[in-house]
Amino acid sequence: MIVAVKTNSKKRALIKLLSIGALVVMLIAYYFHMSEEYTKREQLESEKKLKQIEINEKNESAKKLERVIYREIETAVDLIGQRKVIDVKIVSNRALIVVDPDTNLDALTVRYGSAALIKKDLKDIKIAIDLKYVIESKYNAN
Repeated sequence: MIVAVKTNSKKRALIKLLSIGALVVMLIAYYFHMSEEYTKREQLESEKKLKQIEINEKNESAKKLERVIYREIETAVDLIGQRKVIDVKIVSNRALIVVDPDTNLDALTVRYGSAALIKKDLKDIKIAIDLKYVIESKYNAN
């Protein structure tokens, strides 16, 4: 036996109307929720891009600084004479160049002046060039 319960058509129409209204409210709430999530994601992505750009700028400035230091040490070695150079090191913010004791250092003293500290020993001559001075002079010139 099949029993069917019939309700008024007004009640049925009201239930359908409330169901559709609830569905519309849920869709609107979902739309606003997802738009907030989307703006948060975009904001995070833009922050990541800005951080990446800052990191790239730091890397580029570090590479430029490295090139300036390398070129300056290369110039100093060329002024001294490559055959006279025994050793070249970078210690803290100074370039340490060790040369033979019979090396002519006039060109080096003219170029660097007091920025190049020279210590003469019996075995060798040690020259410490202040890289901070060199970098400041290069960046101020550009």
